[in-house]
Amino acid sequence: MTAITAQPIATERLDLLPLEVGHAEEMAAVLSDPALHSFIGGGPDDVQALRSRYRRLAAGSPDPAVGWLNWVVRLRAGGRLTGTVQATVSPSAHGPVAEVAWVVGTPWQRRGIASEAAAALVGWLDRGGVRTVVARIHPEHSASAAVACAAGLSPTGEWHDGERTWRRTPEG
Repeated sequence: MTAITAQPIATERLDLLPLEVGHAEEMAAVLSDPALHSFIGGGPDDVQALRSRYRRLAAGSPDPAVGWLNWVVRLRAGGRLTGTVQATVSPSAHGPVAEVAWVVGTPWQRRGIASEAAAALVGWLDRGGVRTVVARIHPEHSASAAVACAAGLSPTGEWHDGERTWRRTPEG
């Protein structure tokens, strides 16, 4: 598998910017609502913990066959960071597979930001040759299910750690 690296992605309203350690301070505020962890567990990271986490993510996967791709989502109007999208790209017998995830801070929810960012990410992955995309979504997280639908993923009968697997696969 050829190495794939995060590149800037632009949509009508958003800029998806490759994650940098310097984003930690603003993102700590964006992700500070404990409600964001209702379905995934844990709690918000403080600036130091987020800086450390972003440093690890920016360094990349220790497995050279696996790509860790992470972006912050900036709403162009106002220039504020609003969330993140990510993809872990791994090889498979049928070509690369990306497991994707997204989160948008509470003040920016219900504006279509996550749907727009996730759809842009999936489109970018597709143009880069990644045809199979999966997401794992808690069965009661209807907002995240709606984002997955908007990104072209469909629910499957597969489950992983209590979450339903959603998938977009190549046609044909």
